[in-house]
Amino acid sequence: MIELENLGRRYRDRMAVEGVSLTVAKGEIAVIVGTSGSGKTTLLRMINRLVEPSTGLVRINGQPNTALPAQELRRGIGYAIQGNGLFPHRTVAENIATVPRLLGWDRARIRARVDALLTLFDLDPALYRDRMPQALSGGQQQRVGVARALAADPPILLMDEPFGALDPILRARAQADLRALQRRLGTTIVLVTHDMEEALTLGDRIAVMAEGRLQQYARPAELLTAPANAFVRDLLGSGDPALRLLGVQDLATLVEAGPAEGPAMAVDASMRAALAECLWSRRSALPVSRDGVVIGRVTRAALEAAGGRPLDAGGVA
Repeated sequence: MIELENLGRRYRDRMAVEGVSLTVAKGEIAVIVGTSGSGKTTLLRMINRLVEPSTGLVRINGQPNTALPAQELRRGIGYAIQGNGLFPHRTVAENIATVPRLLGWDRARIRARVDALLTLFDLDPALYRDRMPQALSGGQQQRVGVARALAADPPILLMDEPFGALDPILRARAQADLRALQRRLGTTIVLVTHDMEEALTLGDRIAVMAEGRLQQYARPAELLTAPANAFVRDLLGSGDPALRLLGVQDLATLVEAGPAEGPAMAVDASMRAALAECLWSRRSALPVSRDGVVIGRVTRAALEAAGGRPLDAGGVA
């Protein structure tokens, strides 16, 4: 879907990004992490040509991203930024409709798309369509910002610190919403964050940047079990590796047949979240659901065993 080949960007006598090559597969979430000034945002913006590369190239579906005029390219790529970037003088519906209007959609199609997205983000269209951004909570504004980025149904969504302005509770909810939405729509996402836990929670693959260079590009389990160098290891920080591995694994591989009582866990929840629920609720097993339908159970014993075994690079125990 997205290929970066020897990508670089020079500013005067300094290379902000140098020699980065990686591939983001269709339907994946790739997260870019690193310290301030490591080139994360510059790398992201070269994908949609908000920044033009000095060296190398970007391919999207096998074609150079220069094959289209920059404005046309950007209309086919969603872009969400920290603080949501909503136009304060436009209603929620008008904000979401920005790109569809540029693409010449008719009013009926735009209205239907706006209402569908508001519904998808648990915002009743009748209540929120005509509100101004300042009348929304921070979490609601962020959801509208992502809805606007998805309005024209782009196959690619770029996100630059999208949840950085949210408090921890709203941030966790926004991360869960994004993951669930991405799996439902199959959107390919490239997301920049400075938060390593967010990267481990959301990323199918994580690119670690330092001083403009790519240090490692791998699945979360591989980063945790085999960091490429001291910088990656230090960026990951401390913490029980087994518990952190549980945080990057979905329940799907541990679901088994059998009964379990109480509220169900979604199949795409992490093993760590399920183990925490077992401990807090004092249950030995939890029902597991997909799209609201119970498909089996996961046991506390299986979760604890998964936390005590090393996982391979693909994230399978």
